[in-house]
Parts: sequence; C-alpha cells; structure tokens
Amino acid sequence: MPFWDLQKQLGIDVDSWLLRQSMPQPHRRAALCHAFEREWVECGHGLGQTRARRECQPEYEDFMECMQRTKLAKRLHTILEQRDKMIKEGKYTPPDYHKGKEDTRP
Repeated sequence: MPFWDLQKQLGIDVDSWLLRQSMPQPHRRAALCHAFEREWVECGHGLGQTRARRECQPEYEDFMECMQRTKLAKRLHTILEQRDKMIKEGKYTPPDYHKGKEDTRP
C-alpha cells in the first residue's frame, strides 16, 4: 500500500484509462462486460499480482468469456455438429425455413 495516494492528490484517475470497459461509452450507458471487469478488479485490488491470479481466477474467466465468447462458440459448434450428424443418419429433417426456402404465403 503506498504512503501517498498520488492519483488523489493530483486529481487524476489513471485506473479508468487502463480498464477496457470503464471508458466513457456512447449515450452514457455502461459497457456490456463492465460488471464482470469490475468484479475482477475489486477481487484483485490490494492482493498483488501473484495472489490475484490464483484467487481471482473465476472472476477473470467470467470477464474473458463475456469479452470473447469462446465457450459459447464452442457450444454452438458442438450443437451444429450434432445436428449435421442427425441429418446424415436420417433422424432429423430441418424445417423448410432452415433450408433457405421461403414460406408459402396464404
């Protein structure tokens, strides 16, 4: 912990420049992953880099999932593979609107 809080004395906030989601957003709404980033930063505040990596891993993973959507993409890929497998086996036939055909109009 520093003896002098230099940021407070100078009236600047360097932390908001370093955080991705804390930047000023259009229409003054919070960014999509702002809450996850805030939880991660609050968890790691004052712990030090080594302890924060160990103890705040779940918060960091949540933040990265919100930003990159890797788990969601992997799950979607698995679902599409299963659908294609079922189509080849003849257990599933997709509806016409999934095949790119237009609906018949009354």
